[in-house]
Amino acid sequence: MKKQLLLLIAMTASFISAQAETLSETIDGFFKPIVDNYLYPVIFWDPIKFFGFEVGADVPIVVIWLVFGAIYFTFKMKFINIRGFKHAVELVKGDYDDPNDKGEVSHFQALTTALSATVGLGNIAGVAIAISIGGPGATFWMIVAGLLGMSAKFVECTLGVKYRKLDENGEVSGGPMYYLRDGLAKYKMAGLGKVLAVLFAILCVGGSFGGGNMFQANQAYAQLSGQFPVLAGNGPMFGLILAILVGAVIIGGIKSIANVTEKIVPFMAALYVGTALIIIGMNITEIGNVFVMIFKGAFAPDAAFGGVIGVLIQGFRRAAFSNEAGVGSASIAHAAAKTNEPVSEGIVALLEPFIDTVVICTMTALVLIITGFHNVQGVEGAQMTSQAFGSVFSWFPYLLVVAIFLFAFSTMVSWSYYGLKSWEFLFGKSKVSEYSYKLLFLIFIVIGSSVKLGAVLDFSDMMILAMAFPNILGLLILSKEVRLDLDTYYEKLKTGVIKKFK
Repeated sequence: MKKQLLLLIAMTASFISAQAETLSETIDGFFKPIVDNYLYPVIFWDPIKFFGFEVGADVPIVVIWLVFGAIYFTFKMKFINIRGFKHAVELVKGDYDDPNDKGEVSHFQALTTALSATVGLGNIAGVAIAISIGGPGATFWMIVAGLLGMSAKFVECTLGVKYRKLDENGEVSGGPMYYLRDGLAKYKMAGLGKVLAVLFAILCVGGSFGGGNMFQANQAYAQLSGQFPVLAGNGPMFGLILAILVGAVIIGGIKSIANVTEKIVPFMAALYVGTALIIIGMNITEIGNVFVMIFKGAFAPDAAFGGVIGVLIQGFRRAAFSNEAGVGSASIAHAAAKTNEPVSEGIVALLEPFIDTVVICTMTALVLIITGFHNVQGVEGAQMTSQAFGSVFSWFPYLLVVAIFLFAFSTMVSWSYYGLKSWEFLFGKSKVSEYSYKLLFLIFIVIGSSVKLGAVLDFSDMMILAMAFPNILGLLILSKEVRLDLDTYYEKLKTGVIKKFK
């Protein structure tokens, strides 16, 4: 079966190489009217402007929905994002690991798998875009949104474990598809639950092929070919090699994926954050002025940045898009964790927005501001971040290329798992179903690295963001039982029913 997959992918690469320009136009022509006429008007609808108010910036409904959920869950769970932090670290260290617990991967592996799907270009390019539009003050609101997002991540990942399914081989299937369907059925909302579950699964499959696949392959190739001109014009071959590398990992399932991500994610984070800390350390005398700029920009920004609301929206938008708290995707990975206590995995998951947004995104922002590149005109996205780091270390652009490739690779292997579980929810679990999805996923890698991606990326990004609508609605309905489970869990910790194994 593996040989047949490779042969089909190689044939696809050859075909795409010959038809790249025509294929680009065909794909763009198909998706553009869908995006412009249907998806964008719904997902980025501005209710503030609709009711006649002008706040100096667009306020998309999807951002309002994500932020509302994050704030609600923070209060509902009694600030679990703060009081659960120490225990989360203990769980990740393995202090409470019971070898007899059901599941497929450790707490740490589940965390790194979910992180690998969110840590990536959003932390590099997205932060630069937010600061260039919203100024230094966007950093403050980005951190606030990241802290609030920890609570949303806790709720969805707790439910992911609570409603997961284990087959006779011990293989896990979990995520919003299952807690929306089965959880809402308990509250006499079976019809609504099924609709939301199917909607989520469809959106997740679409998101896995686009934002979790083609976009990653496209950007990895763009960065590599930009730094190494010899690769120019060899997109299909690059895509073929990348597809083979990804295929070698994803064919082995979640255990294979987790074994890779637990090594790549810490390495990537240490490499990137370490370099940022060195630059900050070299300019330590300026750090006070930087924080003054951030706080001043957050509460008294220049009108050019859209006022306080404009800066706030940029910060919240970047955090929400980066860590995906409330989107529900991470709960698919966390559902596979070895634990008999769903709340414990939810507590582990709250570390994700902290690492992704509060640490990594903030490091990018501080370097951009401290080097003065937040004011540079005509440069944006990854290029701005690359030049900011490169102004201190001339070799950094090469390091960034490696980081972007690893970010893209790890994102693809994680999203392949999310998409597969959603695919199997829709079409049933079988070898045919599994390999048909994986074949399509690998072919889309070749397509992504070979053609110019326009509307199809907007389409995919919107599908990922749209996952938040059914997911958060379900979380709001189920939050009461999560709160009760949380109180029971802490009572077990207090009385010693749950104890350390190390």
